[in-house]
Amino acid sequence: METQLNSLKTAVYIVGAGPGDPDLLTVKAQKLLSRADVILFADALVPEQILNLCRPDAEIIPTADKTLEEIVALMVERVRSQQKSLVRLHSGDPSLYSAVHEQMQMLADADIPFEVVPGISAFQAAAAKLKVELTVPDLVQTIILTRISGRTEVPTTEELASLAAHQASLCLYLSARHVENAQAKLLEHYPDETPVAICFRLCWPDEKIRVVPLTRMAECTHQENLIRTTLYIISPALKAANGRSHLYNPEYHHLFRT
Repeated sequence: METQLNSLKTAVYIVGAGPGDPDLLTVKAQKLLSRADVILFADALVPEQILNLCRPDAEIIPTADKTLEEIVALMVERVRSQQKSLVRLHSGDPSLYSAVHEQMQMLADADIPFEVVPGISAFQAAAAKLKVELTVPDLVQTIILTRISGRTEVPTTEELASLAAHQASLCLYLSARHVENAQAKLLEHYPDETPVAICFRLCWPDEKIRVVPLTRMAECTHQENLIRTTLYIISPALKAANGRSHLYNPEYHHLFRT
């Protein structure tokens, strides 16, 4: 891979910037940023200090004010016409709520080569900040990543109340504007005192993390005036007192320890 990155091929690299801390970028993402000719970054969601990793002569283009068609046209023009390497820098991980699917479709239709580089998602950064594991033996072994219906509808089979019935570690994205509705649906299945971590702009200088009972989820959100860039983690794992996996148990034998 080192040889490939030293001579960056003419292509689009869709890169996850992680939650906001430049130190949480993957090594591959850092290498691509340091060598790409052009950087298209989601300036409303990606902190500018990440751009310090870019080449001094790189062309930096913010995209918060651009439509999908304008963004893809820029990619096609820089890669096909100017034969440049281009990083499309997204917040978090491209596989989650990043509007990457339609970009990849349009790039494929235009016969523009592209590669996707994963990043750390907000739910992973939140668990690290909270110093918790979201899968605790004998308590919870499933993580659900979802959102509530808003301007973008959620399929009826993924309605929040039906997902809440699993009482898993539920990570709720893009839902702060509909927090009362979300809280009501969650309370249909989670106990009232289930802890909720309310995480605003994780890894940014103005980060806020509040842990409250589920019954105070909406109240706390309004008190903190949170309307965007907020992740909720609803999970019994947030108050787990114990729970041990078999992996390192002295009585558990496996291939590497007999």
